[in-house]
Amino acid sequence: MPEHRAIPDTPLFDRDGSILGYELNKMAMALSQAANRDAFRADEEAYLDRFGLSAAQKRAVLARDWHEMVRLGGNLFFILKIAAVDPTPITQIGAAQAGMSHDDFLYERLGKQRNG
Repeated sequence: MPEHRAIPDTPLFDRDGSILGYELNKMAMALSQAANRDAFRADEEAYLDRFGLSAAQKRAVLARDWHEMVRLGGNLFFILKIAAVDPTPITQIGAAQAGMSHDDFLYERLGKQRNG
């Protein structure tokens, strides 16, 4: 298997990341079921405790720190299920990943025109 090349400030979702984020991704995938979404909305901390997340993963989910969730092994496909509960626009997650404000992300990365 070829060696991984580092991409600055970009977490690589590889086998190690998959193992690191297993509980986080399992929790997020469970949000596909309505009963689990209801349980998450009712008491996020108790819901997260059911899946054995690390303290850092729990903090990242509770803070909706999308970049940190990915850094801690979260697969974007799965953590988007968390965003669907809130709901959080995917562009807001993209902005967080890029370290930009949402408005700057829309204008600079997606070519939105500024009015005025």
